[in-house]
Amino acid sequence: MPQVEIRHIRCFVCVAKHLHFSRAAEELGIAAPSLTRQIQEAERLLGVRLFLRTKRSVALTAAGEAYLAEALAALEHLARGEERAERAERGELGRVEIGYVASAAYAGVLQNTVRGFRREQAGVNVAIREVAMDRITAMLCDGAIDIAYVRPPMDYPEGIQATTVYRDTFVLALPADCALAALDTVTPAQLRDRRFALPEQDYGTFEVARRGRFAPNPGPRPGTLAAVLACVSLGGDVAVVPNTLAQCITLPNVVYRAIAGKPIPSEVAIAWRRHERAPAVRAFLRYARKCAASEDDR
Repeated sequence: MPQVEIRHIRCFVCVAKHLHFSRAAEELGIAAPSLTRQIQEAERLLGVRLFLRTKRSVALTAAGEAYLAEALAALEHLARGEERAERAERGELGRVEIGYVASAAYAGVLQNTVRGFRREQAGVNVAIREVAMDRITAMLCDGAIDIAYVRPPMDYPEGIQATTVYRDTFVLALPADCALAALDTVTPAQLRDRRFALPEQDYGTFEVARRGRFAPNPGPRPGTLAAVLACVSLGGDVAVVPNTLAQCITLPNVVYRAIAGKPIPSEVAIAWRRHERAPAVRAFLRYARKCAASEDDR
């Protein structure tokens, strides 16, 4: 069954505004006879008369008065819908699912970026959750998360892209009562006989061992960096951890010492789907990269 269309409603509202067909037709950019046909068609579809017309005047009928309020509300609702669609296309509305490995949170880059983006794009719902590093790529590929904060190096599938957003260096976490704790700087070779508690990202540990020309003696692999430090605190184990940890986590019986030689880089990166289409996700990526560039310029 044919129904009143938006074109009919726009014509009706314009005539109701001017109560003059010629002026309404001029505003709408159509010929007066065409406007008359639109109104007649609307009246036929609705089954009521909307206007009382004489050669000298145009007035709304009771049905027209009642219909006008709803017609205006409908057009206002459509205008809001158009605005929201445009905002969504610009990435100002939507949802972004962010996964992060626990160690990335210690650097502060995750918090700073998310808080800043939320201030700029209040219409985007940003959800964050901690995930295990070995699940990151699968969750990105499956769409379970849109963006991941990770600690490279790590292997990415062909469809995943990553960029560094924070740069740090590795330091050594030692039991406070071990002999090496008396030193300000520890050489890699001095760690030859030590047992290492291994974090999720063990690159720093194996790079220290490579520089010291020994194979590391792996101890527990408890997962998060906080759990790694707990192993060190309990005595016996040492750990290679990002320097940011030394600045924000203090545990009994744990001290941090510099590693001699060229600094070993410890980075935080964001990873995402290479052909991401969601405007809100792309907007977050632009913001994150802009923040990273600002940090690099300092």
